Parts: sequence; structure tokens; C-alpha cells
Amino acid sequence: MKKYSVFAVAREAMRHHTGWERAWRDAQPKAKYDVIIIGAGGHGLATAYYLGKNFGITNVAILEKGWLGGGNTGRNTTIIRSNYLQDPSAAIYEKSRSLYETMSQDLNYNVMFSPRGVIMLAQTEHEVRGYKRTAHANALQGVPTEWITPARVKELCPIMNIDGPRYPVLGGLWQARGGTARHDAVAWGYARACSDMGMDVIQQCEVTGIRQTAGKVTGVTTTKGDIACDKLGMVVAGHSGHLADMAGFRLPIESVALQALVSEPIKPAMDIVVMANTVHGYLSQSDKGEMVIGGGTDGYNNYTQRGSFHHIEETVRALIETFPMLSRLKMLRQWGGIVDVTGDRSPILSKTPVEGIFMNAGWGTGGFKAIPGSGWAMAELMAKGHSPLTDAFGLERFIEGRFIDESVAAGVAH
Repeated sequence: MKKYSVFAVAREAMRHHTGWERAWRDAQPKAKYDVIIIGAGGHGLATAYYLGKNFGITNVAILEKGWLGGGNTGRNTTIIRSNYLQDPSAAIYEKSRSLYETMSQDLNYNVMFSPRGVIMLAQTEHEVRGYKRTAHANALQGVPTEWITPARVKELCPIMNIDGPRYPVLGGLWQARGGTARHDAVAWGYARACSDMGMDVIQQCEVTGIRQTAGKVTGVTTTKGDIACDKLGMVVAGHSGHLADMAGFRLPIESVALQALVSEPIKPAMDIVVMANTVHGYLSQSDKGEMVIGGGTDGYNNYTQRGSFHHIEETVRALIETFPMLSRLKMLRQWGGIVDVTGDRSPILSKTPVEGIFMNAGWGTGGFKAIPGSGWAMAELMAKGHSPLTDAFGLERFIEGRFIDESVAAGVAH
């Protein structure tokens, strides 16, 4: 794989850009792999990458029924933060945030990581108490966050109306090293690195069956034929329950649509990320000038990548009180993703009842920020059978009642 650099750009410019090679190989499946990862989104590609980088396991195939990064990885609002209340959550999200900081250098691919900072607004007294509690917990966890006053919120985001009649801003939880990254570039960077290590990224290859003998996985059946493997990782977000059914077990998750939208591009108006959980909306501005807006999940189970109109209306109506300038903008486009939600709003990173099958699911609406940390932890779990980052996130917690309740801790699952 040729190294990307300013010198490579200059060299190719001199020869009319005829020397660029494919970012990753268009591979065809082999008869057998040591590891198969189902799902070529961010989490699946990151798992494969760290299997190779950290453990030298490179006889790996990443199977994708559509196109690489075409699921939730390319359908989110790109927010990155790690200020979670529960210790296991803070550990894996902070690992992820720290890996994002060096990802462009590690992958030799610009993922446009922007540590612009994230504010979680407190607009009720309940949220004030909750976020101060989280700030204290983060201090004990070694996650740098701070509680800030309304005046400081206004200083960081001048376009905000902090004196809203229904929900005035009472303060906020500020994480200066949070931010955003380019979602597509994260998937492309990992895919390029995996291909360079000799792994096969196989697109348009849907898994239609999971083969097992005496309770142990032996391979998968796909639209491109049978493929054998020793270990299988399921990393398919909203379709996790469907794959689990194929393998003969059930997951405690529900699939719902989560949607977002962007406005027409405007001049720079804000350089941070703002999350307003009381009115359930979050906002940032992209490098192209679009206001990136997200809201809550649909209220019913579904597998659509479109979402319902009333959620757009509710989200925008709520945000206009805090950001009046939004009322003058036109919507440019809207999209949805399929998220898988657990009862405690925390992920599943676990072995399964079938020997050799590992599950990465249940990230709900917080999947993008977790990509590198999730991949790191999942790779360790698959390679060694154990990872300190995944110990608390096993399937057995639902039997034991040992929940990691981030729905209560954060107010929402984002």
C-alpha cells in the first residue's frame, strides 16, 4: 500500500493522478478463514484491524451484504465523547476517544477528527444534579470534564438563547476533548488498512445461514457460497437479532429507527457540539457549513432507514427555542439508521451460547463514538477469550440483573 502524504499528492499531480491504486482490494471469498467478521461498518472493520495489528491475526474476511460503511456508520451525526457515568462505559468510550485522536496517523488516512468540544446542556434542576454527579464520577475515572455556568455556555456558543421561556440553560457538562470525525473516512481508513494486512473485504455478500457442529461454529452460508471459519464475529447493529436467530439464540435488544438531518450550508456559526437532552436534540456545524441536527429514536420497532416525519418536526421545533436562528434555515436532506437498543442502553460485547461466535451489538444511538474502542475490545475478546473492557458487557448480565444503566445515567442513550 502506497503511503499517503503531501509528497504523494504532488507526485501524482505531476502525472495527472494516473498512479493512484485502489484503497482496498475487491476480494473474492476463500474456502476458509481463521476469523470471519459479519458487517463491514466501523465496528466490524475496527475489530478486524485490531485483530491484525494487536494479535497478528490476518487470515480474516469482513463480509458485507451491501456496500462498505453503508449502514449506521454512514448514517449518524459523528459525535465523539466519553463523559459517561458508569465506570465500564467511561472506560470503553474514553479508550475510543483517545484512539480517535491518533487515528489519522495510525491509519495513514485523514479521518478529519475535530476535538472541538461537546456541551451537554442542563435545562432542568434534575439535569443539573445529574451532570454534576457525572462530572464528579468522570474526575474519579480520569475522564477530563467540567461543569460550566450558563455564562460560560453562552461564551462557547454565542448563537444560543440561554433564557428560553420553557427550558432556560442552567449550565452544562463540558468535555473539551470531545468532538466529531468524518464517518465515511473512518470506515474507509480501516478498510484500507485491513486490506493492506491481507484481509479480504467482501461486499455484496449476504450471510444467509450459520453452520455449526456440536455447538461450535464451523462457517457461514452466503450469497457467494459457503465459507468456513474457526471464529465468527457478528457486528451488524440493527440486524443483530436476525443473525442471532440464524445461530439459534436470542438477544435482549430491539431495533428502531434513528434519524437526522442537515440544513442548507451557511457561514460558520458555531464551532462546538451542543446536546440538549431535555428537548432531545443535538447540533453541530459541518465543515461544509451545514447544521447537523439529530434527535430521538422512533417510538416503535422497525427496520426502515427513513424514519418518521413527526420526529423531525418535534426535534426542530424543540431546538428552535434554544437556537432561534434555525427557524430561518431550509432542510437540505434527511436520513435514518437502524439502531439496536438494549434495556439498560449499554452494548453487548460477549461470547454467545455457540462456541466460537462473538457478538458486538446493542450500541443504540452511541455507536459511532465507540468505533475504535469497540474494535480494540472485541479483537481482544476474540483473540484471547477475555478483555477487561468487555467484562461488564457480557450477555450474562441480563440473567444476573447486573445492568449498566446508562439510560438513567445520561437521560438519553446518546
